[in-house]
Amino acid sequence: MAATEKILVVNAGSSSLKLAVREKAEAAPVATVLLESLGTPEAGAAIRCGGETRTLSLPGADHESGLQAVLDVLPEFLGNPLPIRACGHRVVHGAERFSEATLITPDVLDGIRACAELAPLHNPPAIRAIEAVGRLMPDLPQIAVFDTAFHQSMPPHAWHYAIPRDWYETHRVRRYGFHGISYQYLVAESADLLDRPADSLHLLAAHLGNGCSAAAVRDGHGVDTSMGLTPLEGMVMGTRSGDIDPNLIGYLASRTDMSPSEILAQLQRKSGLLGLSGHSHDMRAILKAADSGDASCRLAFEVFCYRVARSLLGLAAGLDRIDALVFSGGIGEHAAPVRARVLDHLGILSPRLVADRNARHGKDSRRRITSDDSPLTVLVVPTDEERLIAREARRLLDTTA
Repeated sequence: MAATEKILVVNAGSSSLKLAVREKAEAAPVATVLLESLGTPEAGAAIRCGGETRTLSLPGADHESGLQAVLDVLPEFLGNPLPIRACGHRVVHGAERFSEATLITPDVLDGIRACAELAPLHNPPAIRAIEAVGRLMPDLPQIAVFDTAFHQSMPPHAWHYAIPRDWYETHRVRRYGFHGISYQYLVAESADLLDRPADSLHLLAAHLGNGCSAAAVRDGHGVDTSMGLTPLEGMVMGTRSGDIDPNLIGYLASRTDMSPSEILAQLQRKSGLLGLSGHSHDMRAILKAADSGDASCRLAFEVFCYRVARSLLGLAAGLDRIDALVFSGGIGEHAAPVRARVLDHLGILSPRLVADRNARHGKDSRRRITSDDSPLTVLVVPTDEERLIAREARRLLDTTA
């Protein structure tokens, strides 16, 4: 593939499309596009390229018509014909079928559809985006990069649930894990920062954003993670509860007029930081309110940090040593008080936090926020899932050329 040929990266949401055009050795995207409010009168797009921003009003546009409108404008920025040779898609759930980036064929697309019930909020938009690109650019190779693929190296004792065996054999009920694209990127970046081969690293990593998870990495491969069958399992998140007693659902159903599906919806969309604080899922707003004396927001902060620490310590069971603990994601990269409080709870690992390094998010100390002689090395590494998707798409095309 020529160096000038670019990869289009697509991350589809239920009412949004994030696009990035990436070149081989370029850290920053050549162009980015955000389509929002698709399917509504407020639908529109913002295109950023070379310091210029163009906005488009696209009332009522869906994924395909919004993408078509963007493709009509992009040649003005990138040239005509568009120098795009492949499209890489983020696909959240690949179940057991997909353990690596995969060239999309009709059979592969059917496989992604079969996984949709395991990620009903995520896979269907990805499918719509794949279908739209296929119709608008039928000769363009498309590659699926799966969030679950990184965790397919987990050993059986880490991914099995203690449930009747036929639930797994018949319905494939097991732990899958998510944020794998981020973790794959973080392993490579941490290897560079630590000057170690990636396949020698034992890491704990925490991807903290609106969705939160943690992972244990042994010899560069995922061996355990906090999320499970779906992204609801694990730590406290923006609007998701994380781990609960399964009996909670039956208990509430028997005492309220809510159905199990309604309770699950509340656990997905009304719980987590939002449920604890009572008014926000945004850690920035919660920290500000907690500093002003809001007791509910203080509680949300404390529960969040404690659950992160507890999860990390549990995941350490899969490692022989900890070469580094890596924070990433919107909260992990930018919320110094969260990192400090999590490390307070990890005192058993003896992290020696340097306050100034933490306040600067490790930017001037090779991403390290602990002292150079700390028994536990702690890094803050910004993730770049789009870059990893472009890298994987290019690698796959190079190996199949």
